[in-house]
Amino acid sequence: MTINPDLQYTKSHEWIRMDGDIAVIGISDFAQDALGDLVFVNLPEIGDNVTAGESFGDVESVKAVSDLISPVTGTVCEINEELLDAPEMLNNDPYGAWIIKVNNIDGAEDLLDPAAYEEHCASEA
Repeated sequence: MTINPDLQYTKSHEWIRMDGDIAVIGISDFAQDALGDLVFVNLPEIGDNVTAGESFGDVESVKAVSDLISPVTGTVCEINEELLDAPEMLNNDPYGAWIIKVNNIDGAEDLLDPAAYEEHCASEA
């Protein structure tokens, strides 16, 4: 399992990177490994509001469907449309294949630094 030291994480295995005032959000290597081969991604639309700690979409794998939980409250300003045709990008490069970008951020879930996230993953393994 790889943990990117430049990101913050949620207990539900999403990662977040701040790019100025925009939050870039994806799923961790731990999440994609636990889910298995991803076959479908359900994304919000640009302009949709997301709330920290609540679902903004889901990913479907050969094993299960799993909610995507937003680490921040704000407005979706961009979606990774490539994932709609190629959800396996999340398996191949979980830290390179972002899911959504959020702006107008007003609040965040309790985020974990890489060391705390590694400890959290170890407790779930």
